[in-house]
Parts: sequence; C-alpha cells; structure tokens
Amino acid sequence: YNYSTRPTTSTHTTNTLMAQLFENVLKTIGRTPVVRVNRAVPRSDIKVYVKLESFNPLSSVKDRLALAIIEDAERKGLLKPGQTVVEATSGNTGIALAMVCAVKGYPFVAVMSDSFSVERRKLMRFLGAKVVLTPAAERGTGMVKKAHDLSIEKGWFLANQFSNPANPEYHRNTTGPEILDAFRSERLDYWVTGWGTGGTVTGAGEMIKLARPDCKIVLAEPEGAALVSGREFTPHKIQGWTPNFLPSVLNTKLPDTILTVSDAQSIAASRELATKEGIFCGISSGGTFAAALKVAESAPSGSTILAMLPDTGERYLSTVLFDGIKEDSDVL
Repeated sequence: YNYSTRPTTSTHTTNTLMAQLFENVLKTIGRTPVVRVNRAVPRSDIKVYVKLESFNPLSSVKDRLALAIIEDAERKGLLKPGQTVVEATSGNTGIALAMVCAVKGYPFVAVMSDSFSVERRKLMRFLGAKVVLTPAAERGTGMVKKAHDLSIEKGWFLANQFSNPANPEYHRNTTGPEILDAFRSERLDYWVTGWGTGGTVTGAGEMIKLARPDCKIVLAEPEGAALVSGREFTPHKIQGWTPNFLPSVLNTKLPDTILTVSDAQSIAASRELATKEGIFCGISSGGTFAAALKVAESAPSGSTILAMLPDTGERYLSTVLFDGIKEDSDVL
C-alpha cells in the first residue's frame, strides 16, 4: 500500500487518491487528511489546520491503536488464533477493536461505562462484538478493573490500551511522521491535542518535538477533569477524554502548555466546525479545536496551528451535542 498516493495537505484542490485495491479494510487505516480551517478562525494573519481522524475506516483515531495492539500481540505470540480479546473502552477503541477482530477472526468483548452513548454499544455489536456495561459511578477505573478481571477469569487477551507501549509506538511510526510530512514545506508553530489514553500526544508529540523542537505541544483537558494539571476528576461530557486516572503511556512532561476547556466550549466549537467548515466531528474534537482557538487568540502573526480531531459527530447523536437539533420540518 503506497501512502504517497494519499493526499496529505490542504493544498490539494482535487482528490488525488488513485484507484487502488486493498487486501482488507485495515490497510486503509492512517494517512488522514490535514485540512485548513477558513471561516471558524478569529484572525486572518494566522493559519489553523485540523487533522481529520474521522477519515479512518471506523471514523476515529482509535483505529490506529486497535491495529497496533492486535498486530503487536500477534508478533509477540501473546494473542493466540481464535482467542477472545477484551478491553475497557469509552467506545471508539471498542469500535476499532471490533473492526480489527472481525477482520482477523478474534471474538471481542468490550467493557464500558453505561454513561457512554448508546450508538457506540450498537456499533460494536453490529461488528460482532459483545458489550459488558459497568455503572457510571465506578468511572474509568471500574471498567478497567472489570476488563482485567475477565481476562484473568476466562483466559482472554487484554488489549490494555492505557499501559500498552504499542499504543504510543504506533503514533511514533504513523501519526507523527504523517504530520511532519504534511508540513514539510510549511511552518508548524503549535500542535494541539487532547488525551484519553495518552497514546497520540505521547507518540506523535515526541516525534514532532524531535523534528521540530520549536513547535509548541499544547495539551487540552476538560476543565473539570484536568488531571495532568493536578486537579481532581469530576464527571464531564467530553467522551473519550481523561479517565479518572493518569495512564502509564501518557508522557506528562511533554506538553509545553496545558489548556482547559469546558463542556460548553467543546460543544460550541464542534457545532461551529460543522456550520462554518462542513467538518462533522464529536465533542472531543470540539474540545481540541476550542483549545486551538485559545492558542490563536495570542499566537504571533504568521503562526500555524494544527489541531487533532479524533472522531466523527455520528458517535454523539444521542448526547448533548445534538440537544436542540429538531427532527420535524423546519418553517421557512
């Protein structure tokens, strides 16, 4: 699969993706587009881009993580043919693992809090997975413990996304180099991302810092659960961001700046991207873009900002993101 035929920057005015034959859907993971934001930016003297991870086959950045963990386990002999895979997930990792396991022939069981959107459960089941729900009051640690207990009790393979080094390593090998390739002839002053497991910010961020030491790594966190900032966890609406613990794969020393965003700011930013840019993304993407807008307020003239958009808005149809969106006919 020749990645050079995939478009990488917004300078492409036509679709340069050449007709190709793929061995399976997993071969289409990665090399997601970088798109300039035009109408939803506060200043004309800076450039703001977003990397659209919704262009992965199951529409989120977690497709990368799922493929990385399963293929790493296969190479190391940790995952046997036909063995069941189990993982704690807020939804996107579970959906991605369900896809990978469907292609490779592994049964998959997702463990997730009952507070996450119902469409995520249905998507996993549609892909052939089973879903075990844990009470929302037990938070992230509750579903992680349940997945661990099931792996021990039943002899299942635990994907262990929060501490599996294959997670950030895949981002070092793909996401980071993709970003550097996209900006090979452009300046890149700020890279903005949120965190859930920490794989993206750690893996991609380390590669960006290595190649572009002057680029500022900006980490976005929910204002009510800013754990890297040293605050206590409280429940928030930004699904997929910040469980109630710091994952071991998260490099907390990497960010140059940490910015917090509210649920309301994240939702508003997601809606603005939809109505002004035609970019359909979820609340976590909105949170990252809201942080990028904060960076844009004070960035020096001529700066270039890149924000990661981890998933699609279709994961949030039953959530507050769609509150007030009518179902009946509009009055013209």
